[in-house]
Amino acid sequence: MDVRLDTWLDVACLFKTRSEAQKACKNGKVSVNGVVAKTHRTVKIGDEIEISRPMGRKQLITVLGMAGTHIPKADARLLYDDHSPRPTPEEIAIRRMERLYRAAATPPTRPDRDMRRTLRRLKRGE
Repeated sequence: MDVRLDTWLDVACLFKTRSEAQKACKNGKVSVNGVVAKTHRTVKIGDEIEISRPMGRKQLITVLGMAGTHIPKADARLLYDDHSPRPTPEEIAIRRMERLYRAAATPPTRPDRDMRRTLRRLKRGE
């Protein structure tokens, strides 16, 4: 069974969408067996895939199975073996701080109907 790299990365739930997997391949973030891979490269069982993640992290994966169409996430995790090193406590703290910063920096969303009604009641003094 021949499966494209971008399709396999999407089916294995390593990227949210196939277009995200394609973008990562085009930007040189994915290498197969030590060679930067293009999206149309076929994946074989036993291939070693290295994905560059944000903040300098690397995800090291060995292909154990093939699937060309979407399968349940629990089954998708059986398609690969993850050899990535565990994050250090410092990396975990940095990620937590970055998450908090992003949450504080995002603009507030527009109030929904219930929130608008509650605000009107509060302004009227009810």
